[in-house]
Amino acid sequence: MEAATKQNRKTYDMVYIGIFAVLIALCSWISIPATVPFTLQTMGVFLAVGILGGRRGTLAVLVYLLLGGVGIPVFAGFSGGIGILLSNTGGYLAGFLLSALLMWGIEKAFGRSTIILGVSMVLGLIVCYAAGTFWFMAVYGAETGAVGIGTVLAWCVIPFIIPDLVKIAVALVLTKRLAGVVKR
Repeated sequence: MEAATKQNRKTYDMVYIGIFAVLIALCSWISIPATVPFTLQTMGVFLAVGILGGRRGTLAVLVYLLLGGVGIPVFAGFSGGIGILLSNTGGYLAGFLLSALLMWGIEKAFGRSTIILGVSMVLGLIVCYAAGTFWFMAVYGAETGAVGIGTVLAWCVIPFIIPDLVKIAVALVLTKRLAGVVKR
């Protein structure tokens, strides 16, 4: 009977990972008009790790990136392909995986309290910003010419800080409300 239970757990894990990879894609397609439009991608990443936990949430992010990398239009603007991952904003996509890995590590080290989860989401966002900013600078610099860190932060980070903090708050609330629904 133990083998059947283990197989059921693996099946549940695969289904949840797939569902949350699709959720991240859906969130990437939702564009909120503002001075600088933004998507809900980061909220999808935080929800995946928050609700599914570190291991399954990180795998959901990886599946999302792999789907986009092979050309399935799961990224913002219904785009996909390796070219998007290698473009000047591809570092932010890679940053999603780094965020999830960091959140998983924090979960393993400190647990899953609301405060720890909130801190891990903020730290994950900082890691995503850092990876994306340095990648943007490298690719943009190679294609167009050198650009300063202040300029890149003004283009790619500063306009998104408040919306991303709001997405973290929403992800925390939804995580706490939905965590009991998903089997651990």
